[in-house]
Amino acid sequence: MTRKDIIPETSDANEVADFLGQARQMAVQAPSSGPAQGRLIFAMDATASRQPSWDSAAEIQAEMFEAVDGVGALDVQLVFFRGLSECKSSGWCRNAKSFRDYITKVNCRAGHTQIERVLAHVEREAGDKKIDALIYVGDCIEENPDHLAPIAGKLALKGVKAFMFQEGHDRDAAFAFGEIARITGGAFMQFDASAAGKLRDLLGAVASYAVGGQSGLSIYQKKTGSEEVLRLGHQLRKPR
Repeated sequence: MTRKDIIPETSDANEVADFLGQARQMAVQAPSSGPAQGRLIFAMDATASRQPSWDSAAEIQAEMFEAVDGVGALDVQLVFFRGLSECKSSGWCRNAKSFRDYITKVNCRAGHTQIERVLAHVEREAGDKKIDALIYVGDCIEENPDHLAPIAGKLALKGVKAFMFQEGHDRDAAFAFGEIARITGGAFMQFDASAAGKLRDLLGAVASYAVGGQSGLSIYQKKTGSEEVLRLGHQLRKPR
């Protein structure tokens, strides 16, 4: 039985407590090496201007794992691009320490955005295994959005929702990120570099969604009381 099977669409406080008790018992019984209940790709722009944000992300990435701790297994892969043509991915991680080991080894370098390569990588990964969500964090775009839309469409066909998180308010990036989110049925949110807490909540929200769907997201929102998580959930429920 998966988390999606046992969480009701709407839950009062007692139902949530009952669910968490059942889920923790299941997590104890299940071997840690068992199959993931959720799988997401965490992609970031690692060009030169992003170093402060990269360091911040390294500190708050643990929220993705803490959000589902004792509830379900989450596998996360890091993808980043930097320089003129470098675009790499890590192995799959199931805990914050392993993921931090990957992310702290990366230094940002000057270069152009390579969002098309990120989307193409996710599409390939989704051909081998189910990918529940893509998180992308960046501040700008230097590519033609028309080239990204067809790949976003392929992600949608494979059930991958893109959660596009933009640092700042660059108009071109806002348009492109919003289109990718719309095509895949995901969500687009903006945040400021100083708002690490906001991004932390958004990372936890997507992790909760990857493991438990809309019900998992609802439980996380009630736990955090975050308005940003509530807004993200509203976008997911909008007709596309």
